[in-house]
Amino acid sequence: MQNGKVLVIDDNKSLLSALEILLQFEFEQVITISNPNQISSFQNLEDIDIILLDMNFSAGVNTGNEGLFWLREIKKKAPQTSVIMMTAYGAVDLAVEALKEGATDFILKPWNNEKLLATIKSAYSLRKSRKEVQELKQKESHLKQVINQDSNYIIGNSKALTSVLNLVRKVAKTDVNVLITGENGTGKELIARELHRMSTRKNEVFIGVDMGSISETLFESELFGHTKGAFTDAKEDRAGKFEAANNGSLFLDEIGNLSLQTQAKLLSAIQNRTVVRVGSNKQTSVNIRLICATNCNLNQMVSDGIFREDLLYRINTIHIEVPPLRERDADILVLADFYLKKYASKYAKPSLRINTTAEEKLMAYSWPGNVRELQHTIERAVILCEGNVLKPTDFLLSKNSVPSLDKSPETLDEMEQMMIQNALDKNNGNYSAAANQLGISRQTLYNKIKKLDA
Repeated sequence: MQNGKVLVIDDNKSLLSALEILLQFEFEQVITISNPNQISSFQNLEDIDIILLDMNFSAGVNTGNEGLFWLREIKKKAPQTSVIMMTAYGAVDLAVEALKEGATDFILKPWNNEKLLATIKSAYSLRKSRKEVQELKQKESHLKQVINQDSNYIIGNSKALTSVLNLVRKVAKTDVNVLITGENGTGKELIARELHRMSTRKNEVFIGVDMGSISETLFESELFGHTKGAFTDAKEDRAGKFEAANNGSLFLDEIGNLSLQTQAKLLSAIQNRTVVRVGSNKQTSVNIRLICATNCNLNQMVSDGIFREDLLYRINTIHIEVPPLRERDADILVLADFYLKKYASKYAKPSLRINTTAEEKLMAYSWPGNVRELQHTIERAVILCEGNVLKPTDFLLSKNSVPSLDKSPETLDEMEQMMIQNALDKNNGNYSAAANQLGISRQTLYNKIKKLDA
């Protein structure tokens, strides 16, 4: 017995009884109604798997128009339900019209029971397939939403960052290839995700690939896919990242790490907008928005002969340079506050705050690791602190080699660095007090520290 639900609609009550007896051993639930007007008030019609619908209900009328009318009404309420039309008056043009209106099949009265059951079971299989497709589409939509969700945000309102975001807004609505450059930790992937979020592809998937982590032997399989048996571990057909990102955005991070051989393969895929799976000869068209990123100087790499000039032209229609954090002074404390709230909540320390001298220390540091370093610095400070106030000593920042106090400085820079470090140590990290001791303004102290750390 099938788990399906069948609804039979016919004005002949003897026929309804016969079908109910025939179908009760084949399907979990069989419902019969003799008046089609009940369709309008029928509850949960979309839960019905198969409907057997008579074509004529009025005495002396055999045009089939009544059945076509109620077929259209059913399809409005339950478009995925399989509807089989029934009539004692067979006509090819009537059957064709019913199929055009969305009927699954057409049977004549009187019928052969075996043929009738075969038709109904075929319609039930179609209904199950439609439900599965609908569920898969819903799951796909949900997965795209989950994949595209990102708990990270672009934080800041500095002039340098605002300029970048203005460029992103201009470029996002187009499909041109974009190259994002910048130091490690500046947030190149966040910019790529922002491009996707503001684009016409925002409801499609964003696929990111770290090119530096893919070995040369797996490059084609990862990006272009493979067929079953293409190599030892290829136990099934698998789509590559290009196919997975179809209709969405493909982000290739660290593209400067590719060898010349893999660059040639990538160039071919980008130029032709097609990929060929490993082990196959079939070309598959792909429709993607390509975004690449690197911290390398690709122009210098082209001059050195280690990056293809034609590939650079392909990926570099628009170039976006993400500024380092040291050029975003106005954003340092904004970011620090954001990450403080995030990690204070995560580690159940909601009353934490950063004192003024600690803020001065954060502002004076050059942040060679950029936003990523700031994020990890704040998280580490939150975890290790024992009070409610984060002080300068709670922030462990990397330092360039500082001349020891028992060693004579050999340059003016070393002398200046030693004096600044000595003043900060004497004043427990208080930048205002250190600046007063040195006879300079606090801003001058910041500038000197940044110059020495650069």
